[in-house]
Amino acid sequence: MFSLHGRLAQDCFTLGQFALSEVLLMNDYRYPWVILVPRRADISEIYQLTVAEQQQLLHESSFVASQMATYFKADKMNIAALGNVVPQLHLHHIARYKTDASWPDPVWGKGQAEPYGEQARQDAIQQLQALFADLMQDGQ
Repeated sequence: MFSLHGRLAQDCFTLGQFALSEVLLMNDYRYPWVILVPRRADISEIYQLTVAEQQQLLHESSFVASQMATYFKADKMNIAALGNVVPQLHLHHIARYKTDASWPDPVWGKGQAEPYGEQARQDAIQQLQALFADLMQDGQ
């Protein structure tokens, strides 16, 4: 049975669900940062998904990246499935800018996360839910 890893639950806000994945917002105001977590138990690698699930994940990931790149006017979209700290399969989607504090390096291990304030969190969640509405499942 699928359950969200405790670290993801602690570090993120839920935006909703796509056909395969939970859609999360990372609680770090420094970067537009969305995480997709396929709702499959005991999966740590993309190749462990069925071929159909792999295709669905690619579809969802490409949709998120495209929507974020356009909306946030990103210089580059960083997409990664590391799993070194959180073994549960999850894909990070981070809008990056040549002017951000970590550029051109990865964001991991650079500075301290800046949690969203209440209003900024509500605004970000509403913006992203609207941005992803075409793939969001009913009830989200």
